[in-house]
Amino acid sequence: MVTTRLTGAIRRITAPSRMALALTLAAATTALTGLAGPMDASAATVPVSLGTAANYAVLAAATVTNTGPTTINGGLGLSPGTAITGFPPGQVNGTVDAADRAALQAQNDLTAAYTAAAAARATATIPVELGGTTVTPGVYNSPAGTFGITGTLTLDAQGDPNAIFIFQAASTLITASASGVNLINGAQASNVYWVVGSSATLGTYSALQGNILAMASITVTTGVTLNGRALARTAAVTLDSDTITVPASVQAPIGTTTSLTTSANPSPAAQPVTFTAAVTASTGAAIPAGLVAFTDGPALLGVVTLGSTGQAALTISTLADGLHPISAYYIGVAGFESSQSPEIFELVGWSWPAFRAMKAAHRTR
Repeated sequence: MVTTRLTGAIRRITAPSRMALALTLAAATTALTGLAGPMDASAATVPVSLGTAANYAVLAAATVTNTGPTTINGGLGLSPGTAITGFPPGQVNGTVDAADRAALQAQNDLTAAYTAAAAARATATIPVELGGTTVTPGVYNSPAGTFGITGTLTLDAQGDPNAIFIFQAASTLITASASGVNLINGAQASNVYWVVGSSATLGTYSALQGNILAMASITVTTGVTLNGRALARTAAVTLDSDTITVPASVQAPIGTTTSLTTSANPSPAAQPVTFTAAVTASTGAAIPAGLVAFTDGPALLGVVTLGSTGQAALTISTLADGLHPISAYYIGVAGFESSQSPEIFELVGWSWPAFRAMKAAHRTR
């Protein structure tokens, strides 16, 4: 147990201005623009896991039928049916799985994804007609159990690339000819889900964004562009001179933990002491990269790049005599969240005998 005098010193040192510390770190980050990534803003809605169904741009249960020069950028799967027709003239830039183990697993994963998305608690009930409206992240249903798009629907992620949009149509989804979906402020097609209780029909030359999870069939009429997936659980997918592309997936950053050690504590006055930060990922084997800022209370001591082992070391010999609250802040990069170490109270210029004498003197009071 430390002395009253030491306790008071700790309290004085560990109560720096939060604003000062924030400004210090902001200045360090700004000076290193381009090396450190932005902080992640977590989406309010849990994403839907498609499992192996995510490998397919088109997945059906009964048949897949195509007319004309359709292009599928991604896998094409069918289970338990076996009839895939119209390729060529259609082209599949990916694997084709029909009535095999991979397609069966994908259908099982689609069933799980559909069930989870359909059961997600709605954040709002909105009108059937989505054209001409702007929608922010959330889970939506309609009073009639259907959704339609005439004109343009705008999905606004409000700056969060992990924002999730789920539209629950208990019955049908119908898009009008030449209708479209516009993604703004970081919205990603991979994070948009159309959960359809019956069948979906995409009108001629319409452009849809997102993953269609239909209980029955999906009809994609002439000239449609789908940046997403057409996944049908129990019936057919019908295509006609369309372009369907599996969207790029933007993954949420991996959480990190930062620890901090010191080479000597207490350390002699005016002598080098090395602080070492170790940054580890909360999941997986990936090693975080980027920058670590070392601080003494609100003061920035230095910024060091993480090495190949996820460690960064700062050696300093200019700490004044006394107690110093040292912290390490991993600034974070794309794919890895930032994190902060617990503080180390570095004692400079006091020997252990003197420290023990101070403790003994306190105990005799």
